[in-house]
Formats: sequence, structure tokens, C-alpha cells
Amino acid sequence: MSLSDLLMGLIMIFWKQNHGKMEHSDPEIQKDIEHILQIPSMPLMLNVICKSTGMRFAAIARVTDEKWVTCISQDEINFGLKPGDELELQTTICNEIRQHHNPVVIDKVSKDATYCTHKTPIKYGFESYISFPIYLANGEFFGTLCAIDPEPASLKNKETADLFKLYTELISFYLDSAERLRKTKENLIEEKEIARLRETFIAILGHDLRNPLSATKLSVDLLDRLDLPEEALKPIKTIKTSSSRMQELIDNLLDFARAELGEGISLELANNPRGLDEELKGIIKEYQAVNQSHVIKPNISISKPFACDIRRIGQLFSNLLGNAIKHGAANEPIDVTVIVGTDSFSIAVVNTSNHISKSKLENIFKPFKGNSTENNSNGLGLGLYIASEIAKAHKGKIDAWSENGKTGFEFTMPI
Repeated sequence: MSLSDLLMGLIMIFWKQNHGKMEHSDPEIQKDIEHILQIPSMPLMLNVICKSTGMRFAAIARVTDEKWVTCISQDEINFGLKPGDELELQTTICNEIRQHHNPVVIDKVSKDATYCTHKTPIKYGFESYISFPIYLANGEFFGTLCAIDPEPASLKNKETADLFKLYTELISFYLDSAERLRKTKENLIEEKEIARLRETFIAILGHDLRNPLSATKLSVDLLDRLDLPEEALKPIKTIKTSSSRMQELIDNLLDFARAELGEGISLELANNPRGLDEELKGIIKEYQAVNQSHVIKPNISISKPFACDIRRIGQLFSNLLGNAIKHGAANEPIDVTVIVGTDSFSIAVVNTSNHISKSKLENIFKPFKGNSTENNSNGLGLGLYIASEIAKAHKGKIDAWSENGKTGFEFTMPI
């Protein structure tokens, strides 16, 4: 038996008697260990370090302000550290590197002026030592790439320093890639869950809410046709108005959910100028019947056919007109202008109102924003957003302006 083997045997006996192995239970450190172990080239990297330096133990250590934990090791001297095993933090030079961020290289401890009396080599019995810090992509200290041996070694040279610098940079790159991959997987799982919830939400809107509301509206329409006393007609009118408002909210929420899913607003195009004319005039009639405080002044001229989705254009117009009624000054007229030009179709709705700032107008078509005024006592702020999405589906746009006590919205689309 050689002197070095005898020395190593005594070291291991001392180690097992006084230290043993401590299994860690920190989930964050466990995650870091798994990231290191999942890198296929790590064993090869440690093997190259051992062969090129002559060191017989090399490891990547996770070093925090509380723990020193082995991530992976190559152990040819039976030092006894496997992934997850710990050393007492205060007994390691790696803890000092964590604090001063400089590599430590020792060819021969017994001849080194700084480390010949240092507690760590005395405690663990090594004669040569090298350790370089590992940093994450964000600059955070991760741990060290280190190697030890009970025999002296020639480590203080440019080639060894360059090798350790290269490998610590590669480890940092691998860890950053692993973290990015982990976050990507988490985002994909989260997106799948969000998509599932949206589909459930759409199903509830499309069936569980719409169906009973349709039954309510049908029943109220039947009651409205009966010869009932005036005191009975008032609550019927209230129910009709509330039902229409609920239908509008459900339609807007359903369209919003579809838009957020990436499906966009679906269109059923048709060339039917009379149908479009009747749709827009019918909307005006409905709003006028339930809103006596505003006079709607229409100027509708649909002189030639063009392709559009009549129901969606009606929904867009209803949202613009409803917005004008909700936020416009009471007892002031609302001007509606519908024109089919040579190469475009437009709908303009103008009402009297307080001035709306440019910054608010820039965000007015965003979901849950809308025209926030003191008159906005209810609603989700989706009406103008849905209107803008319908405009986009028709290759058009909606412009908003506010000046001289007037606020206007104009939808234009090519034909």
C-alpha cells in the first residue's frame, strides 16, 4: 500500500466518523441538482478536468448562504460525495468564494503561505485545490466548479485557468437554457389551463345563460301583446329592457372570449342592402323606445349593395349607439349618419358630451376600458372593443374624436 492510499484511508475514516453525509430537503436546491444532472456532458466535463489536471476528485457544488450541496461529482479517491450530499458550509473554501467571487488555486497547501494553516485543508486533508465561481445568466452566484486531491498538483497555469473559465461559462449557459425550458413548459401548461377555462366559459355563455334568457324574452314578448292594464305594462317594459341589456352583455363577453382565443370575429357575408337598412333602423327604434331622454336623429342612405355581415354590423352599430346614449348628455340629440360611398361604407354616431382627453381616446377601444364617465354605472367596458373587432373583421376601422362639446365615433370599411 502506498503512502497516499494509506493517507486517503485515514482521511475517509476521519470523515465518516466526524461528518458523514447529510441529505438535503430544499426543493429549490433539488431543482438545481436535477438541472445539472440532466446535462449530458457534465460527466465528460468532470472527467476532462480530472485527466487534464491530475486531480482525482472534481465536483459541481451548489453554494448558498446556508448550504454547500453536491450537484454531481467524479470521485476517484472515495471522498464519498454523491449528488445531494452536503458539507458543512462554514468549513468550505467555496463559501469564501461566494463572498469574494474570486477563484482559488492551490498547488500545494503545505507550502502555501495563505492556506497552510487554513481550517478547510486541515479538516479534509487535501494538498491541492482549485475552485472557480459559477454565475447564472442574471449575474447571480450559483456555486463552484472545484477539484481536490490529497497529493500536490500543478494548477497555477493559464491552460488550467482557461479550462475552468470555459467550463463555468458552459455550465452557466446550460443552467440558463434549462431554466428557460422550465419556464416555457410552465407557460404551456398554464396556457392549456387558460384555454380549457375559456372553452368552459364560452360553453356557459352559449348555453347555460343564453337559453334561459331567450325563454324570458319570449315570455315577456307574449305578455306585451296581451291587453293588460297600464300598471302591468310598466314591469313588462322593465323586464324587456333588462333582458336586452343582459343579452348584449352575454354577446359581448362571448365575442371577447372568442377574440382572446385567437378565433377572431366570424362573419357571414351577404349582399342585402334592404336587410341592412331594416337592421339599423330596427336598432334605432328599440333604443328610442326604452330611452326617452335622448332623441336619435338618423340619416341613413344605403343606395347600393355590398358584402357585409348584417348581424355583426348591427351589433357594431348597437354598441356605438348604446355608448352614445349611456355617456351622452341627457335631452341632447344623437346624430346617426349611414352612407354608402363609391368605395366605402360608413356609420357615424355623434353625441353631446364632456370633452374626452386624447390619452383616454387612445385606450377607449381596449377591453375593460371604454368611456369611463360618471354615467357609466354598469357594463364591462367591452362594447367598444367588440365594435372595433367587428370593424377589423370587415377590413375596416373605427375612429373616435372629442371636440367642441361633441364626441363622435365613425366606422368605415372598404367595399
